[in-house]
Amino acid sequence: MRISIARLREDLETLARIGRSPSGGISRPAWSPAHEEARAWLLGRLRDAGLEVSVDAAGNIVGRLGDGGPAVMTGSHIDTVPDGGPFDGALGVLAALECLRTIREAGVRPPRPLEVAAFTDEEGRYHGFFGSRAMTGQLDPALIPRLADPTGDRLEAAMTRAGFDPSKAAGAARDPRGIAAYVELHIEQGPWLEAEGIPIGVVEAVVGIRRLRLTFVGSPDHAGTTPMDRRRDSFFTAAEYAVKTRDLVVKRGSGRSVTTIGVVEVRPGVPNIVPARTALLQEFRDADPTVVDRLARETVALARRVARRRGLEVAIEELFRAEPVRLSPRIQAAVEAAAAELGLPTKRMPSGAGHDAQILATVTEAGMLFIPSQGGRSHRPDEWSDWGAIEQGANVLLHTLLRLAGEGR
Repeated sequence: MRISIARLREDLETLARIGRSPSGGISRPAWSPAHEEARAWLLGRLRDAGLEVSVDAAGNIVGRLGDGGPAVMTGSHIDTVPDGGPFDGALGVLAALECLRTIREAGVRPPRPLEVAAFTDEEGRYHGFFGSRAMTGQLDPALIPRLADPTGDRLEAAMTRAGFDPSKAAGAARDPRGIAAYVELHIEQGPWLEAEGIPIGVVEAVVGIRRLRLTFVGSPDHAGTTPMDRRRDSFFTAAEYAVKTRDLVVKRGSGRSVTTIGVVEVRPGVPNIVPARTALLQEFRDADPTVVDRLARETVALARRVARRRGLEVAIEELFRAEPVRLSPRIQAAVEAAAAELGLPTKRMPSGAGHDAQILATVTEAGMLFIPSQGGRSHRPDEWSDWGAIEQGANVLLHTLLRLAGEGR
């Protein structure tokens, strides 16, 4: 049994047109008009495939094939980062749809039902893994009124505009006994598979993530009359910290540890006043929980040392946390067996990116498989994987699902 790459390609290309800018990047942030257009399109495709379709209170879309009982679930997300690429998340959802279509058209009825899920706001416009956290009962209702995107748009307002009641989002929680297993196909978003010429990555673990806001507070003095040695300049202090935190992660991390400062806010933000307040939005990642904890402690201590030496204050707030997760050995073995059946070599590897699979892994057996990303590029307009790699990955997913759904466990 094989998927139709022509049909899958048509779906991927159609979805990629929703939210595409003239420059070629795709912007479908969660709850935006483009995201809602994509959700409506996906609902139509699931219904056209003959699946039983539902939408929960958190906006998660689920298409089901088969009768009652615990389901083997597969999927990902269709929201994107700003100016992103065509395959991050979308591949996992649409390849899952294609697998279920293929199984249905072949007249195969596995012992377990199958589900395809498109989770809301995996990318974290308002709150990372919002949909999968809600489905697994890990969404705190008290958090919702406090959530806003970087522009200040509040989650409550965005959900209301899309026709959802934000006060009911936590009601999307499902009984975990109804999810027998979860497996997700994704682009690698890194360089390793392409560099080694291996078509399928079998994911052993997903990184933990810490996201911090560090606000350095100095004094807003006159930029022309205040001597350099008397300034309490928040920006230069933050810049010193930024360089040193990079060195800290390189020296004290695992070799795969990474850190990124993706947002810098300087106030008052004019050239003739010494910056009084500089905020950094920083995250770091590693698959080893002891490394994540160590980097968190040492990063905070470093920021306080740098601020104290420069005579400034620093406020540190943790904005987001996802723990590292080891994925299911049974599902890893199922992916490897499916790939071997298709004559495809595999490589076991960690995921450096966060995924909905790590949230599902807290309530059920979960696994992931990767296909190569050209140049390791992702979260940018030229993100790409070739169609042959996509076909191979989708077929491995298909046979993995058949194995998991056929085990009756």
